[in-house]
Amino acid sequence: MNATLIAVALSLVSAAAYASAAVAQARLAGRTDPGTGVLRMLGRGAWWSAVGLNAGGALLHVAALKYGPLTLVQPLGALTLVAAVPLGARAAGRRVTGTEWHGTILTLLGLGALLLTAGGSAPHETLSLVEALAVGAATMAVVAGLSRPGARPGLRHAAASGITSGVASALTQTLTVAVTDHTGSLFSWRLVTVALLVSAFAMGGLLLSQTAYQGGLGAPLAVVTLANPVAAATIGLALLGERLQGGTIALVPALLGSAAAVRGVILLSRAQEGTTASAYRARIESEPAPSVPSRVVIGSARTTDQLTLRPELGRTPVGGP
Repeated sequence: MNATLIAVALSLVSAAAYASAAVAQARLAGRTDPGTGVLRMLGRGAWWSAVGLNAGGALLHVAALKYGPLTLVQPLGALTLVAAVPLGARAAGRRVTGTEWHGTILTLLGLGALLLTAGGSAPHETLSLVEALAVGAATMAVVAGLSRPGARPGLRHAAASGITSGVASALTQTLTVAVTDHTGSLFSWRLVTVALLVSAFAMGGLLLSQTAYQGGLGAPLAVVTLANPVAAATIGLALLGERLQGGTIALVPALLGSAAAVRGVILLSRAQEGTTASAYRARIESEPAPSVPSRVVIGSARTTDQLTLRPELGRTPVGGP
């Protein structure tokens, strides 16, 4: 089996693990008060289950980056949303809708076109210390801008999560290639710095995604899915010498595939938003209306006895008292 097939196989299993983690995070976010702090969330078993699934997906993703370039491995991350559709539907006790199937097919066709143009050789180039620090600083600046208070915090946090995760993948590839190819000391300043950046961006992306999913799974997961490969592929093409197969001509199927994948992801996000809203309305309608207590005035026994024995006490003279 060649390196490309190994990278694709590992990416598929990694996407399934990430999808399971996303569904678990979305269910946890739906049961969590938006004002809940991070420390309280860390004490919940559901949170650590999602962390375990993300960790498994990350390990498989790291292995895939050893055998395939960023332009091949990262677009396969869109399969996370495709896998999250049946998993989310099963968790909600419903069937996959026609719109979701339509979005799934478009996403798969777009990914197929991208795979035909992506570079198939195993990665060899790595980021230098200066390049890694520059990438880290630029990423922190972008995340700080997206995390400021304002409108649509869920989508902005999702974009920040996708960018940090994509940058973490690019830095992870540098770390993996340098370690496995023995191109330098394991305790050099470059590898230690890259490892610290990977840890910071990976954890930051996880926390940002958890915050983004508090408003629902569909649109935030779609934004994460799109921002991740864009950030990683930008680094791969600009700094790691990755190229598309076929030269300039390959841009046509690559752009068409990207457009199809983006359209499919948008359809999937809209479908998931619609099913989430329908489930919420159904739950609200199924809840019994709160009963209004009737006002019952109970007179004292003494007053009742007085009115019974002396009826004139209950009458008011026409001319007043």
